[in-house]
Amino acid sequence: MSDQRQLFGTDGIRGVAGEFPLTAQSTYIIGRALGHDLARQSISPRAVIGQDTRESGRWIADRVAQGLLSSRVEVKSAGVITTPGVAYLARSRGFSAGIVISASHNPWTDNGIKVFSGDGYKLPDARELAIEREIFALLENPPQLSADVPPISSLPGDAALRRAYIEWLANNIDTELGRLRVLVDCANGAATAEAPELFHLCGIQATFLHARPDGKNINENCGALHPERLAQSMIEMQGQFDLGVTFDGDADRALFTDAAGHVVNGDAVLLLIARDLQARGALIGNTVVATTMSNMGLEIALNRSGIAMLRANVGDKYVLEEMLKTGATLGGEQSGHIIFRDGDATTGDGLLTALRVMEIMARTGRSLVELLADLKVFPQTIQNIRVRQKVPFAQVPEIRGAIQAAEQELDGNGRVVVRYSGTEALARVMIEAESEEKMRALAGQIATAIRNSLGV
Repeated sequence: MSDQRQLFGTDGIRGVAGEFPLTAQSTYIIGRALGHDLARQSISPRAVIGQDTRESGRWIADRVAQGLLSSRVEVKSAGVITTPGVAYLARSRGFSAGIVISASHNPWTDNGIKVFSGDGYKLPDARELAIEREIFALLENPPQLSADVPPISSLPGDAALRRAYIEWLANNIDTELGRLRVLVDCANGAATAEAPELFHLCGIQATFLHARPDGKNINENCGALHPERLAQSMIEMQGQFDLGVTFDGDADRALFTDAAGHVVNGDAVLLLIARDLQARGALIGNTVVATTMSNMGLEIALNRSGIAMLRANVGDKYVLEEMLKTGATLGGEQSGHIIFRDGDATTGDGLLTALRVMEIMARTGRSLVELLADLKVFPQTIQNIRVRQKVPFAQVPEIRGAIQAAEQELDGNGRVVVRYSGTEALARVMIEAESEEKMRALAGQIATAIRNSLGV
């Protein structure tokens, strides 16, 4: 058996619903293997399951729950809830694990299984690998699915669990937010279950878009995958809103739009919050953890404020690992995953991020445009190339040569990051350069080399 994980990516197990590893049999086996893992950790293991709004979420939750129950794990359903909501419940309600059925920003045809341990953190790679090994062992001699175990989807989600999460979010804020007018894109995803109630509880004047999920419209031309749609709505309704907020399918990240319709990504949010924490003496070590994809402009702006920026691998679990190692109180990704360690959050939370951004605006009385006026972003492009296999780039001469040529061309006045996606069969080429023309030319050269050598 390989020492490399084959099922778990940077954000759990993910694939097309109904195809391996998300078939009726394999999801039951995943639940069973996870149950055995939990039984090794606890005498009386308990798990909470939540899901986003995908059509396949119900039957996948059923199969995973049945696998857990067959391993003598008590299971509770939180129904439709955000990914960080499940992490909160795992750590605050005495569960041994929190399980999320979601594929985040992927299309509705995809789904996934994410797992949090009882402390609210994602499982370490070594533990995921051990669970994988049991999954493959069980697949060789599949256990029979018990017919007398009721499906968890036949039980209503525990409203008290969801309410506890909403109240925890609201209690994180101690600033009056009632003057803010906010346009919110829920992506027809998990945020539709909590955002309206939460924002009402906080007194925010909120109008909601894409908050009518039908099982197939999650992320469809909306949400954090398409922030330009919210930006266009802000422009069309100019003057009516102070801020636009858009979530991804499971609401573990958020992107923003200022009143003029400019998209504000995770890099800008990190700068905004880092300065606020620093001003209040809450930015431990004056350090922020970002990723290899974060823009050089962020690093320059942070340094100008006396804040150091560390770069972790892409994936919020790796950002968090670096934060825990260094003691940093703030970290995140350009995609909108923001992790706060000045409280008891353990993972990126789009709803919490939205509240924190609003709190800064309300406390300072300043707009996003004013708060981020000095952030000068280097031109950056990211090209995604679908690949048939993930061969190390250093082993492919044409790709290796294209990357080296780009680095020599930039000569320190830009960056080249070429990596594989942790959740899809994609190679990602990121180039930053002082000129847009050079940026696009170099990205195109590397993308062509990858397409020629490994492309589908």
